[in-house]
Amino acid sequence: MKGAATMPQSLVRLSVHVIFSTKHRRKAITPEIREELIRYVGGLLVDLACPPIEINCVDDHLHILSGLSKTLALAEVVEKVKARSSKWIKTKGPQLAGFYWQGGYAAFSVSESMVAAVREYIRDQPEHHRRRSFEEELREFLRLHRIEFDERYLWD
Repeated sequence: MKGAATMPQSLVRLSVHVIFSTKHRRKAITPEIREELIRYVGGLLVDLACPPIEINCVDDHLHILSGLSKTLALAEVVEKVKARSSKWIKTKGPQLAGFYWQGGYAAFSVSESMVAAVREYIRDQPEHHRRRSFEEELREFLRLHRIEFDERYLWD
């Protein structure tokens, strides 16, 4: 096309909220490793060109709010974060030698106008889970984002 404007570079800003639990929702993320795990996951995300915005966890699951790399698929990012962090957790003591994350995950796009609210929600995880379980939280997120699910296949 003569005279058409072209964009010589790819400019991307995608934010995602990712949630996954420990296998069988085992309460394995102890206070002793929690902060170190959050920092470790943050470092993994930086290495994957997915800048972390907020990360937090409670004893049985993890929330990540981050940018999404323009060169990696979300599934690849989550797979790498889960595999590498699981391997790292297993080095944190004999009681964690059998640690695993659940097989799946949930992920939601976050508009720029909602990043602050999602960030605050993730920061307040311990408070949220004084009132409701991970299972209740995840079901609500799936409903809010209109994701159909079959309860028989939701948990592992």
